[in-house]
Order: sequence, then C-alpha cells, then structure tokens
Amino acid sequence: MGHYARGMTPESLSPTGADASARSAFGAGSGAPHAATLQDVAREAGVSLATASRVLNGSARKVAGAFRERVERAAEELGYTPNVSAQATARGRSPVIALLVADIADPYFGQIAAGVARGADERGLVVTISITERDQERENRILRALRGQRPQGLILAASRAESGDTGSGSSELEAFERFGGRVVTFGDGSVVGGESRGGRSIVIDNAGGAEELGRRMAALGYRTAIGIGAAEGVRTSDDRLNGFARGFASGGGRVERIHRGDFRRESGATAMAAALDEGVAPGTLVFGMSDVVALGAMSAIRAAGREVGTDIAVCGFDDVSASGDVTPALTTVRVPLNEAGYQAFRAIVDDDWAQSDLPVEVVVRASTPGPSGVA
Repeated sequence: MGHYARGMTPESLSPTGADASARSAFGAGSGAPHAATLQDVAREAGVSLATASRVLNGSARKVAGAFRERVERAAEELGYTPNVSAQATARGRSPVIALLVADIADPYFGQIAAGVARGADERGLVVTISITERDQERENRILRALRGQRPQGLILAASRAESGDTGSGSSELEAFERFGGRVVTFGDGSVVGGESRGGRSIVIDNAGGAEELGRRMAALGYRTAIGIGAAEGVRTSDDRLNGFARGFASGGGRVERIHRGDFRRESGATAMAAALDEGVAPGTLVFGMSDVVALGAMSAIRAAGREVGTDIAVCGFDDVSASGDVTPALTTVRVPLNEAGYQAFRAIVDDDWAQSDLPVEVVVRASTPGPSGVA
C-alpha cells in the first residue's frame, strides 16, 4: 500500500476501522457511533485483551490456532483494523517506511517514490513522504518526529550540501538508527552532513553519466558550453557539472561559465535568462544539471526569441517523462529512478541486501542536433 502526502505520519494513515453497521451497533446507547476497539474484538471472540492484542498487533508470542482464528474472525466481522501505534509498541516498529524528499513536485522524486511504493506493495507496508526542501533544520525536525513513530526504515533521497553544516543531520540519523530504524541514503552514504558515517546507500553514477554526455556532445561538434547547476557544495549538482566538464574537455570543448540556482524549473529559467543577458552565441550548448532545470532553460530561450536546438542547444540529466514530450525533445542521461527507489526499499527490508547496478545511458534527441543542425 503506497500512500503519499505532505506531512503524513503513520498515525494519520490508520484506517477508521469500522464499517457502517458496526459503527451503528457500537453506538447504541451512547448516541454516537464509534469505531470497533480491541476490547470489542476480545469480547466478541471470547478471549482476553492480551490474547487479542498478540494476534492483531503482531506480537512475537505465539497464540493457539483456535484462538487466533476466533480473534481474526471477530476482527473481520466488526471491521476492526489494528492501530499502527499499538503495532509499533508490540513489535518495536511500525509497518511504515518513511521517505524524505526535497520536493514532491519534482518528477525525479516522484519516480523514486513510485519505486519505493512498488516494494511496499510487495510487503504490505505503508510509505509516508515528508518534504525537506533541502533545509537541514526542517529535516532534523522531521527526523525527530519520525523517531517517535518507529518506522521500519528511513530513505533519505534528497541531495545535501557538504559544507557549512554542523553535523546535526548526521547525529539525527544516528539517533534514528539507535532506536532500531534502518537508514538508506541516496549518494555516498559514508558522508552525511559533512561527517563520516556507515550505512546503506543507493549510488547513481552522476559523474560518469555526465562525463559520457560531455564526450558525446563534443563528438557532435559542440565546443562551447554553459552549465546550470545548484549551489556549490550540493553533491549531485557538483558531480554532474564536474563530470560533464571533464567529458566535454576530453573532446576539445570548454565550459565557459556556470550559473547557479537550485533544482526547480523556475531556477533553470532564471539562470538561463541571466546567461542570455550576458550573451550567448549561436551554436552554444547549455547543460542543465537536471532535466527539470534544463526544461526551465528551454523556456527562457524561447522567451528571449531564440530557438532551442539549431541556435542554442540544451541537454539535461535524469530522463524524466516530460523530457521526451517537449519540442524539441531533450537530450539527457537516462537514470532508472523507479528501480533506484525499489532498491532503496529493498535496502531497508533485506538484511543481506547488496546494490545491483543502476546503469545510466546517454539519450541524444533533437535539442542537440549539432552546430551544423545535423545529429
């Protein structure tokens, strides 16, 4: 069961637990309907409250088959659903996977979330999503709140800056793990908040994929490029910009300047507008460190009365679904984001997990036809 909502907690995901008839029956004499409780189930099944709790809240203690059947039948008839908090108390953890992303509107995170949800469906677990906005203090508050909910694991999918942090983010993750939760990060999991830590991580070859993209663009004949990235120190952005510059230089090209902002489409448009104000010669290539940023750059190019492709070429990274739908279609590096999300889920639930390869692939489309206009 994959569920997504900003600010959702496991408690907010607990179903009400009773159907209309059960609500009516339990409301008799009180003037108001109410959901079936664990006490109602125990009474209906003719067992103790402790026995009903062991059956329905996932206790490790065994219950005789006949009693278990009576409890489960009573729960079904009454429309009772176990409370997530009660399960967490009985098991030491809840049937929840917490996913932290920077921006749920970014299709990059949407595809990762879809992969996590796919894994959760297989295990009958619930996924909650919280939005960090790449704000360390906000992230810390979320982590502290999640500790009390006892999720089985935490997936931190948002890229972080390496500098200017006190290490509080690392401390919060370590505290989460001490309370029995498993943490999986995207990127190099050995460094969080500027501090070294152990842990499982999902590694995407951002530098290698961007380097190959740079080589391919140089082979098409481009020699001058402009980069658009996030603030310096954000690892995903830095890896992609640096990798692209290396690959482009290996084929005789040069990244003449870099404009910085953030990961939003609007930021890409703003950065491109600033580049155009400074002057962009025909035949220049623009590398947006993500497809979302590159799509913003394309809109700014059009707004300035320039043409995307034969005038100013544009390429990105990720291959989100919109990249192939725009005109001209965007050259990019394809990343299996859904599979990355699924692997992140498996890293939470599998004790013997080992990451499988996540191959990246350069996809050349019409937004980079070559300086002569021929791909």
